[in-house]
Amino acid sequence: MLAELHKSTPEEAKEQRATLGIWLKSLRESEGLSQRDLADRLSLDYYTFISQLENGRGKIPAHRYAEWAVALGQEPKSFVRELLRYYEPLTYQILFEDAG
Repeated sequence: MLAELHKSTPEEAKEQRATLGIWLKSLRESEGLSQRDLADRLSLDYYTFISQLENGRGKIPAHRYAEWAVALGQEPKSFVRELLRYYEPLTYQILFEDAG
């Protein structure tokens, strides 16, 4: 099982972050929030951080995952699971994918 795990290349990691950014943007938009609105909900100094994430650059700090989930109207456990799928694909695979 562990021998089958695949380490992401830098190109794959970039693509995964871009896909995650699209997902984050869709969550924000479904809540009817602008980037500035979301930044305000999260007490961020710069709304451009939201733009960076939505464009596949940067990561949400782990200590703020629950805050982001609430700000985007998501259940924290499923939100973090989805973040792991893109930020830590090997960890996600070990924890959540069926070995059989």
